[in-house]
Amino acid sequence: MAEENCVFCKIIAGEIPSTAVYEDDDFKAILDVNPAARGHVIIIPKKHAANIYELEDEDAAKVFPIAKKIAAALQKTYGCDGVNVLQNNGEAAGQTVFHLHVHVIPRYYDDDIKIKWKPGETPDLDAVAKEIGKNL
Repeated sequence: MAEENCVFCKIIAGEIPSTAVYEDDDFKAILDVNPAARGHVIIIPKKHAANIYELEDEDAAKVFPIAKKIAAALQKTYGCDGVNVLQNNGEAAGQTVFHLHVHVIPRYYDDDIKIKWKPGETPDLDAVAKEIGKNL
């Protein structure tokens, strides 16, 4: 099901042009028009889900093998030193388009892409695991 004002739903419907590198019945992978690096790909499920919380388990199981396939193609094509597989959920986490999507970004030792955080203090790991486990 598509959302009327969703840019990625419009791309899936062919209302907005895109450059696809991969497509199957459930996903379309396109080149990012504002890439972090040459070959930056965005994997988009064809069924609208605003974020990971709404993503159907079946689609969640399918997206990572596609990311792996694209990462391998990027490494073979560009000889990149690594890739980021990145997925943001919610504005606080950096999500700007509210249709779940996965970025696959080629990385090089000398690039200036910044996807980092400052390591924090190690908490009581057992207590944190119990807190999370209550909701699984």
